[in-house]
Amino acid sequence: MKIRYIILALLCVCTALSAQDNTKIHEHPEDSTDVFYRHLQLNELTVTGVAGDTKLKHSTAPVSIVSPQELRSTASSNIIDAIAHQPGVSQLTTGSGISKPIIRGLGYNRVVVMSEGVRQEGQQWGDEHGVEVDGSSVNSVEILKGPASLMYGSDAMAGVVILHPQPTLAEGEMHANVSTEYQTNNGLFAYNLSLSGNKKGFVWDARFSDKMAHAYKNKYDGYVPGSQFRERSGRLMLGINQSWGHSRLVWVAYHLTPSIVEGERDEQTGELIWSTDHHKTYSKTLPFQQVKHYKAVWDNSLNLPIGNLKAIIGYQQNRRQEYEESADEYEAYFKLHSLTYDLRLVTNEWNGWRLSTGVGGMYQQSVNLGEEYLIPDYKLFDIGVYATATKTLGDRWTLNGGVRYDHRRMHGDALEEDGEMRFTDFIRHFNGLTGSMGAIFNVNEHFNLRLNVARGFRSPNMSELASNGVHEGSHRYEIGSQQLKAEYSWQADLGLDFTSRYVSAQVALFANRINNYVFTHRVEEVIQPGYLTYVYTQGDARLLGFEAGVDFHPIHSIHFANSFSYVDAQQLHATPDTKYLPFTPAPRWSSELKWELFHHTHSTVSTHAAHEYRHAHPKQGLALNNTYIAAGVDYYLPQNHIYRADDTETETPGYALLSLSAGTDLHLRNKKIAEVYVTADNLLNCAYQHHLSRLKYTDVNVVTGRRGVYNMGRNITFKVVIPIDL
Repeated sequence: MKIRYIILALLCVCTALSAQDNTKIHEHPEDSTDVFYRHLQLNELTVTGVAGDTKLKHSTAPVSIVSPQELRSTASSNIIDAIAHQPGVSQLTTGSGISKPIIRGLGYNRVVVMSEGVRQEGQQWGDEHGVEVDGSSVNSVEILKGPASLMYGSDAMAGVVILHPQPTLAEGEMHANVSTEYQTNNGLFAYNLSLSGNKKGFVWDARFSDKMAHAYKNKYDGYVPGSQFRERSGRLMLGINQSWGHSRLVWVAYHLTPSIVEGERDEQTGELIWSTDHHKTYSKTLPFQQVKHYKAVWDNSLNLPIGNLKAIIGYQQNRRQEYEESADEYEAYFKLHSLTYDLRLVTNEWNGWRLSTGVGGMYQQSVNLGEEYLIPDYKLFDIGVYATATKTLGDRWTLNGGVRYDHRRMHGDALEEDGEMRFTDFIRHFNGLTGSMGAIFNVNEHFNLRLNVARGFRSPNMSELASNGVHEGSHRYEIGSQQLKAEYSWQADLGLDFTSRYVSAQVALFANRINNYVFTHRVEEVIQPGYLTYVYTQGDARLLGFEAGVDFHPIHSIHFANSFSYVDAQQLHATPDTKYLPFTPAPRWSSELKWELFHHTHSTVSTHAAHEYRHAHPKQGLALNNTYIAAGVDYYLPQNHIYRADDTETETPGYALLSLSAGTDLHLRNKKIAEVYVTADNLLNCAYQHHLSRLKYTDVNVVTGRRGVYNMGRNITFKVVIPIDL
């Protein structure tokens, strides 16, 4: 109850102070809170994932942008959790610390995550293998939906999540930043330190972050054993910015120690079994994982008379150790080396034309260093070449298209264990020819029409081809198939955007046909006691869906935003109990009512008024800016479209999660000294299971009859960001 009173007190203070300052300088005939004004600003943003740098209003592919301010004000436990509320985006979770991105119902190796300019490679085939990126090092996020980008090759069938780092500072600037965060449910405590600058073209950025959380709790399970985690990360960037271009070196070290939620229960009481007497311990408990990810990236850009030449080389090493019986000796140890390369030329625009061409690919080597095995040692090499063209016709039409060819070679090594062949030696080759065509028609400044058709390609990963062992994180025994074929898809996207001063609306429809779709299903055979057996198979599939949104702005500073996401994923030519593809996100409706009490930073008129006010009051004391209060609801409809055969998955009832948030900038003598955010998620402490939570399928509570572990209950987050100008 004390926490609630603190939040109410904060909201009252924000309202009072903001109203007081608002009467002094806030004028807003054309303020930036106007929906139409914001839409124009958004259209001028540059997106990078389509065909080089392109303004969003000229992008025929469906793209979502998550701004720096939106990331800072969002309460989350990792970077994927922070973007999972975007329309068409969801997450597959294992506890509170591990999330995998799902775009329009597709995930795993069908989504490419780009970080520091290279694709993130870290055993992403696993259910409990998250994205090894420190969220505090991400400045903004670009989400491409569907196989609309030709620059990423295999694995980008569902889309691409581009994590942009902090941009380099302007000449002569140097800044430091300190931020901290606390969450009440799992005691998450995090802090981040950074220092960046630019002196005569020499640029640098140094960051360190630390995060820890004990077990989370909910109304049904209490504290959930094994849901605690510890995360540490460091980043150093050194480079040169000159008129000829830039050259930068980036080093990243990321360590994550998540305990594993097994969901084992007492046969008499039904309560979850703890391996320790202290439910709020921040220390790891058995079983747990030790994940270490190291990355080095050399990013070069050369300005040429005809355009821009970019060359990026990256090396990553991923170490994943699993400890089950002893904290001193691991049972499983995957070590993955990845070398990625990308060379591309983007021409300047001439006569409305812009061309982009490039070559890219990667080399991988994975080895098993433990006593338990799930996938064999393997080597992978792929290469892809592509070319795209963009043509603008006046101010209204933009046309683009392109083609790409990929070749991938995979070699799995043999392994004999106790006189039996665990893995056989094999080599597979996969080739893919893909392309896309699109157009956008800017009917007027209020209305846009987008159309895009794309061909996607994905080769099976090593887990799908050759798994033969226990997957501890998902509590099952997995068996792959070396006979799997590559996936191919055709996807069509149609988008409509309308924006006026008082309302903004968007709808994006998509239809996706996938040949040879790979998925797992349960079989009755028990290979190892205590674990269900799942086998990889494939079939043809089709996915239909849409994202729709409307933002009402009836009066100044009031926003009522709504969005709805839906995907129907079916296997073709299937029986009724195998009709629907497994683990498809439930339909979701999100709504937020936001009141911006005091906001003048981006408005021309109010900025001028603020400038005059500062000169008239040079010694102004503590003041607030960019202050807001918001109330939101996420309603997840029931998901009854499930893969029923062999009890592969279960239905999920609908539920609603209420939230309340507030934020403000603190100014002292007209200088920002801090950003403060308070967010209360799951305000009514709803007990629910997300349909894509792997913890749904753990043990049954013999007392209540409920199966699995439930998601986090009420959680209140406090976050403070302190910028320091040096």
